[in-house]
Amino acid sequence: MNVVVTSAEKATEARPVTGGRNAALDRARTFIILLVLIHHSVIPYTHYGRTDGQSFLGFDAVVTFNDSFFMAAMFLLSGLFTWPSLQRRGVSDFLRGRWLRLGLPFAICAVSLMPLAYYAIELRNSGAGFGAYWWKTVTVGPWESGPIWFLAVLLAFDMLAAAVFRAAPVCVEAIGRLATASLDRPAYAFWTFVAASVMVYVPMDHYFGIGRWFTLGPLAIQAARVLLYLLYFFVGVGIGSVRSDRSLLSSDGELARRWPVWLAVTIVSYLCLIAMIYYKREYLPDPDNPPQGWDAVHAFFFASFSAAQTVNLLALFLKFDSSGSSLLDLLRESSFGIFLIHYVPVLWLQYALFDVTLVPNSQATAILKALIVFALTLAISWAVTEALRKIPGVARVL
Repeated sequence: MNVVVTSAEKATEARPVTGGRNAALDRARTFIILLVLIHHSVIPYTHYGRTDGQSFLGFDAVVTFNDSFFMAAMFLLSGLFTWPSLQRRGVSDFLRGRWLRLGLPFAICAVSLMPLAYYAIELRNSGAGFGAYWWKTVTVGPWESGPIWFLAVLLAFDMLAAAVFRAAPVCVEAIGRLATASLDRPAYAFWTFVAASVMVYVPMDHYFGIGRWFTLGPLAIQAARVLLYLLYFFVGVGIGSVRSDRSLLSSDGELARRWPVWLAVTIVSYLCLIAMIYYKREYLPDPDNPPQGWDAVHAFFFASFSAAQTVNLLALFLKFDSSGSSLLDLLRESSFGIFLIHYVPVLWLQYALFDVTLVPNSQATAILKALIVFALTLAISWAVTEALRKIPGVARVL
């Protein structure tokens, strides 16, 4: 069996799979960011969690689909580029770059964009002035961070990866060996990944529950998902440490060729997840306090779907969108900026449309509102990002 390297000192001898731009991975990342925009655009118009007067039950399925996998998949995609960057730049330069790319945007957004975004909700609830609201946010709290919690957690994971690179690189190399142990039988890696997802998520969900968050000022992460996100990140790091000729992430490899299998597992696990939610809401006497048996089965299908859809997403992009041109390429350079900025127009557009009736049918109104919010949010976030990237030095961050 060929291994990438045997030590950190020999790391530069092997060319990592992520050494150059990978169109499929770039497009997968951009696609997930679009899912983030869709997710936040439809949440107020869901049936069971609505905050607006109109709702559409189909949006509940969209939110369940997204929330069950897309941030975990983002951690895996981010991890793919970590080991090659450490090999190329060294620990000190790598960490400086990550603090610039992740820490600086998090700090700026936490003290400016997120309070501005959540002020739209505050106006609807109390009507307090922005200055008073901002001061209360940063001194008393709660200090909501919205989607940028991802940046702080990813930065923490990057620092942990740097420590592993310095102290015990063989740990990551072992993940790479496991991922490439049998490239002609990717089901081995797939089912190992599913099993690991279940093992790290189910006990955490049982102990902390679905809705609990760890928070410290603007820092936040879902308690039950800490180990799940860490697993996905280091799986990405391990796969990214593998030489390109020994990688799962090949457009003509077995992972991509067997996409119908991963798609089938994804569909089955998602339908089971939806069935569990439907059973809770329609048949349990107290849906807000389901029994432990229901919670354990739901957690199992949640983790299974998360793993299956992450692999399915990679396989589909590797198979069908790894060459030529794509509409997603238009957003590639601006995708990070769109992610950072989008929550401001999302919440303010939803505030402007709150309880507005566009057509007589409630469900049609909800769909129209979500489409308006998504389209305008994408346009505004994209335009602002493009404008900011023209400022000298800003393009290094955005």
